[in-house]
Amino acid sequence: MKTKRLLLCMALSAALPQFAGAAEPLRIGVLNDQSGLYSDFGGVTSVTAAKMAVQDFGGQVLGRKIEVLSADHQNKTDVGTSIARKWFDVDHVEMIGDLTNSAVALAVQGLAQEKGKITIASGPFSAALTGKACSPTGFHWAFDTYASSVGTATGLVKEGAKTWFILGADYAYGKQLAADLTKVVDKNGGKVVGEVFHPVGTSDFASFLLQAQSSKAQAVALANAGADTSNSIKQAAEFGLTKGGQKLVALGIVISDVHALGLEKAQGLVATTPFYWNRDDASRKFSARFMKLTNREPGMVQASVYSSTLHYLQAVKAAGTTDGKAVAEKMRELPVNDFFAHNGVVRKDGWMAHDMYLVEVKTPKESKGPWDYYKILRTLPASLVSVPLSESTCPLVKKG
Repeated sequence: MKTKRLLLCMALSAALPQFAGAAEPLRIGVLNDQSGLYSDFGGVTSVTAAKMAVQDFGGQVLGRKIEVLSADHQNKTDVGTSIARKWFDVDHVEMIGDLTNSAVALAVQGLAQEKGKITIASGPFSAALTGKACSPTGFHWAFDTYASSVGTATGLVKEGAKTWFILGADYAYGKQLAADLTKVVDKNGGKVVGEVFHPVGTSDFASFLLQAQSSKAQAVALANAGADTSNSIKQAAEFGLTKGGQKLVALGIVISDVHALGLEKAQGLVATTPFYWNRDDASRKFSARFMKLTNREPGMVQASVYSSTLHYLQAVKAAGTTDGKAVAEKMRELPVNDFFAHNGVVRKDGWMAHDMYLVEVKTPKESKGPWDYYKILRTLPASLVSVPLSESTCPLVKKG
């Protein structure tokens, strides 16, 4: 009996180093809206994009397997921060991506800064993420309110749309976009003659659209996103805004919105986007793979989640550690060159500066099939669609 016990102890002792040496997986999280008005914006397909990036990277880094966690924050700040806190403290998640919904993103970015963890926002558009609320470990990858306002308003004002009315969503993103748009319109010699903000997720835009219509503004800008943008465009068509001579400008539209609306209602809308699946060979190659997995073309958010996840993993490898501060430094050092961005630069404030595109939604006759929705009017250089660092409100920039 003693001999058996001795042999068992020896076997267990030999096995212990193997268990002790087994590295815990590197966990990254995709936190977004998976059931509400922004669920088609990124949702579960953003999780797919992150997993594609992990697979293309090789599935492991620094000898650790890479795992992707995901959760639905339900567009509630308390739910989002609760999930993020558990991920950081219990599940040892090192990076959280997507973060659709600006209010949730701002809260989670603040929490991540306290924990020394990385956040990379793709879905939210608030410029505050790299402005006054910037973080040493927080990054903004795809698109923001500054890019939207500059990319669309500058051109339209110069073409004669001098008076504007803003219909915005009543939360951080809508307010920031309205403020940025007003600055651009004023700077270019135009004037915002009125604005009104609606609750997120409203179904009846009648009273808001009547105010826009009665303002006689030449351009009506929609400072909202997701289902709110789609519903306001549908109801604007019913009210005959465009037939009456007013130009409808979608400041937060994504290609899935156009897909849901149909070209009959969406045709002629002008917008700015950082990504279009049919732009070039590289974007088409990625999109073909994405289509096989999801049965849809990727929009700006899904493409950004892939790009940012891959960049994060490259930075971890280059830093030789998952330490948030060290990885953040490498993320700023490494250039971004992929199908999403050419010669992208990650700045001090966390913004990934890259070219964008002014697009117009095609007419049904111009489209060659499903998802063939945009005409690229021109390339908007990164210097135009990025907040100049000289004007930045980010404390990291002010410190030099």
